[in-house]
Amino acid sequence: MSEIRDLLRARAQNLLESNTVATVIGWEAGRFENQTTPCIIRDSSQADRLVFNDYCVNTLAKYALDYKDRGKVAVVTRGCESRAVNRMIEDGQLSRDDVYLLGVSCSGMKDRDTGDKLSKCRSCRHHDPVIYDEMLTENSPGVVAEPRFANVDEIELLSREERATYFDDLFKKCMRCYACRDVCPCCTCRTCFVDARQTGWQGKQNNLSENRFYGLTRAFHIADRCIECGECERVCPMGLPLMKLNRKLIKDMNDLFGAFESGMDTGQTDVLRNYRLDDIEEFM
Repeated sequence: MSEIRDLLRARAQNLLESNTVATVIGWEAGRFENQTTPCIIRDSSQADRLVFNDYCVNTLAKYALDYKDRGKVAVVTRGCESRAVNRMIEDGQLSRDDVYLLGVSCSGMKDRDTGDKLSKCRSCRHHDPVIYDEMLTENSPGVVAEPRFANVDEIELLSREERATYFDDLFKKCMRCYACRDVCPCCTCRTCFVDARQTGWQGKQNNLSENRFYGLTRAFHIADRCIECGECERVCPMGLPLMKLNRKLIKDMNDLFGAFESGMDTGQTDVLRNYRLDDIEEFM
C-alpha cells in the first residue's frame, strides 16, 4: 500500500500546485499505528501527510460538502466514496464539476481493535470506484462479499412479537448522539427533523418511544437512497446493528420493485420518491 500512498501524495501535490483543485481530502496517520483520520489539505507542501493503509476506515465523500464552495475538491475515491458522490449529485448536494475523483481499489479495511476485516467491508460488493476522473491503481481482484441480506434473513425468521422485542432492545440502547445521521452521505437535509423546534416533531427526550421514532424515520427517509456503506453502524458508539434495519428495507424494495443498488450512477429512479399514474396499487 506504500505504492498507493506515494501515488496519492504525488497527485495531490500536482493538483494543488497546478490549481486544478483547491482542496484534497484523504487520510493521514493517527496517534497509533493502526489508526487514521480524515485529512484536509489545501497546500501542496502538506501532501506528504497523506497515507493509505489497512485502517483508512472513514468514507470521505461527505467532507466535500464543507469545501466545495472554496473551489474544486479532490477526493480519494474507493467504491463507497464513488457511490456516495453519485448519491449526493442525485440529491442536488454536489455537481460533478465540484469534485475531482482519485480512484483507488480497495479489498477491505481492518478493525483497529481486532485486526479483522470491518463488518461494512465484508459485505461490500464494489471494491473499485464506479465513477472517477483518474484511476491510480489496477482494479482489485475479485473479492467475495458476504450474502447481501444474510442478516435480514435472521430477522425475518423471528415472529412478529420477537421482531418487535428485537428492535425495542436496539432502540433502548440508542443515546441519540446522531453520529449515524452526521456521517451518512444520504442525510443532507438543511434542517433535520430531529432539530425542528415545532411542537409535534421529534421530541427531545431520550426514551424508547422517541428513539424508535428517530431510528425508524431516518431509516425510511434514506431507504431507497442508502448506498450500504455501513458508516452509520461503524460510528455508532453503542454498537447498534443499524445496517440490519437498512438492508431489511432495501430487501423489501428489491422484492417489490426489482433489484437495485443506490449510487451506481446518477440517473437512477428512487423507487419511494416517484410514482406513475398507471401504478397498479394492488395494496390499496
